[in-house]
Amino acid sequence: MNDVSNVMKEAKKAMEDTIAFLDEKLSKIRAGKANPRLLDDIRVEYYGNPAPLNNVANVSVPDAKTIIITPWEKSIIKSIEKAILDSDLGITPDNNGEVIRISMPPLTEERRRDLVKQVKAETETAKVSIRNARRDANDAIKKGVKDGLPEDAAKGAEEEVQKLHDKYIKKLDELYVEKEKEVMTV
Repeated sequence: MNDVSNVMKEAKKAMEDTIAFLDEKLSKIRAGKANPRLLDDIRVEYYGNPAPLNNVANVSVPDAKTIIITPWEKSIIKSIEKAILDSDLGITPDNNGEVIRISMPPLTEERRRDLVKQVKAETETAKVSIRNARRDANDAIKKGVKDGLPEDAAKGAEEEVQKLHDKYIKKLDELYVEKEKEVMTV
């Protein structure tokens, strides 16, 4: 019976990790609003090594459409600007020599639809991961039956795994609907 509880814990952890990963991915999809997490993947050349942007500058959001980057050293302002231009964010920084200002352009209807497709694809990938966690748990339970686990306990455990699966799929759907609404709101 201890095996079943371990299987359930592992399945739940895998599903929670999937939710957290999707939430992180969705936070980086820009929805026309300024969000400092958009810049999390940007690496800046700093003394010959790539460094995360937030390790070499202060990133702030003074209003819904602007991100301000204040480098800790003025000498790296060009490197930051280059890193942002080279990224796939599709935004152009404005450098005044002291700070870099990024104005978030309004999204076109076509771009919004593309972003919704991207959100849908990320959600579907997460659903596959949840289903894989369910399959792995069910396989472990079936293996437990071969190793002497009573079939009644196995049946109950499989039902619990299915309930867990349904709960996390519902969470994924909620994340998708929330992000879709955010992206499509003008």
